Amino acid sequence: MTESGAQLFARLEARRCLKDIEPRLFPEDGGPNHGEVVELYGTEGTGKTELLYHLLCRCVLPVATGGLEVDVVFVDTDYSLDMLRLVSILDSRLNAGRPTGSSAASSDEAALRSCLSRLLVVHCSSSSQLLLTLHFLETSLSSRPGLALLLIDSISAFYWLDRCEGGASIAKQEEKLSKCAELLGRLLRDYRITVFATCHAIRRSYSEPSSASTSECDRPYLCRRWQRLVSHRLLCSKQESANNMAASAGGSKEQRRQQVFTVHCTSSSSSRTKAHRSSSFYVTDGGVEFI
Repeated sequence: MTESGAQLFARLEARRCLKDIEPRLFPEDGGPNHGEVVELYGTEGTGKTELLYHLLCRCVLPVATGGLEVDVVFVDTDYSLDMLRLVSILDSRLNAGRPTGSSAASSDEAALRSCLSRLLVVHCSSSSQLLLTLHFLETSLSSRPGLALLLIDSISAFYWLDRCEGGASIAKQEEKLSKCAELLGRLLRDYRITVFATCHAIRRSYSEPSSASTSECDRPYLCRRWQRLVSHRLLCSKQESANNMAASAGGSKEQRRQQVFTVHCTSSSSSRTKAHRSSSFYVTDGGVEFI
């Protein structure tokens, strides 16, 4: 494949490193580097998508309001992207970062439009469409040097469909996702983007009831090629705040009535040993709020 001068420049140009995208999620100096993949793993309703919204807003917001001001691609495979929710969070963050005394509605709208202009949303309904989207992404990466983050919600959306279509052959079941992971690996290497992807947990059955704990749900089950790409794993879970009164004693009564979500991060790469960190957060009208 031939490559134009503009494409070569865009590919080789250093993209924004997202190592500081959210220090409270990752071990010290352990955030995602260029070309790394972060997997957000957990059962339904454990705050994975809300965390994606939080990270997305952090990226598209202007530097003046604490953002990174980079372009983002959001691949929605679950058709669960709530744009009204996303705009509400963005508006809340913009208001919080606005200088005291300024309240021009026109400037607020312009700032919101500027944030949304940095976001590209793609919907996929099959692994084949996801593969085509990744091929299309190479064109976007060539034309948008500011594009630094790819979000996929979720990478496991077509797991059961692919298993059904693959029949009894494990290789056939994993073929499409393996091709997606292979192409994604090349994009990570050539364009040095950062990827965050959610993955649904599968509840497995065991002979001993006592072994069916939350920890039994965090075993990777997607294809090996995808697992080899993942350098950071965020295990998401939730619990009622009544069980965490000590951690939230300083909060308001309203906060203490909310659910508490917990994220346990495991980071590892060829350049460093494994590191761990746990953090907790609430989900408020203005988005994720860490405890």
